[in-house]
Amino acid sequence: MPKLRVHNFGITVDGYASGVDQTRERPFGDIEPRLLHEWMFATRFGREMMGDDGGSEGVDNLFALAGDVNVGATIMGRNMFGQILGEWEDGWTGWWGPNPPYHHPVFVLTKDPHPSIPMEGGTTFHFVPDGIEAALERAFEAAGGQDVRVGGGASTVQQYLRARLVDELHIVIAPILAGGGERLFDHLDGGPVGYEVVEQVSTGAVTHVRIVQTG
Repeated sequence: MPKLRVHNFGITVDGYASGVDQTRERPFGDIEPRLLHEWMFATRFGREMMGDDGGSEGVDNLFALAGDVNVGATIMGRNMFGQILGEWEDGWTGWWGPNPPYHHPVFVLTKDPHPSIPMEGGTTFHFVPDGIEAALERAFEAAGGQDVRVGGGASTVQQYLRARLVDELHIVIAPILAGGGERLFDHLDGGPVGYEVVEQVSTGAVTHVRIVQTG
């Protein structure tokens, strides 16, 4: 049965996925993105995603690769698509350039309708104003029997966790402190009830934690 999964979701030691004062120029706020995600861009997977050669092939690379295996669609929040409040801006197509790294349908949660945006490489951004369950239904249909990934941000993952819809969650804890911002495990009505940690692996760069639903 297809699953809803979260992969390669970076947080700080104190649990923050982004810092304070997020803007278009600083999508992670006052957290330096390089410090939160440099583990991935040191891997072969991350280097290839950026169009470069080389990179490590160890444990970090294996976890990074797993995030793409058997995934046929992605869901993300509006802020992950772009720091745009209110009306949509003409011409904005996301952070990733003309050929985003998804290569499958992406469903963006939003209160404001927007026409779909086809991109190079097989990615098409679809905008869903009808809530998380409508987005999930459309994503599973588009995935054609494969799994669906929740890309982020933290508030989007929280919504699916509260609804007990996430089957598997892989978080990556970077060895930095933020002190403020948006924490992944806030606003969960007492915590991620019905989930348990099934794997924890530390490398020289980060700690990988895999959590699954036990229900």
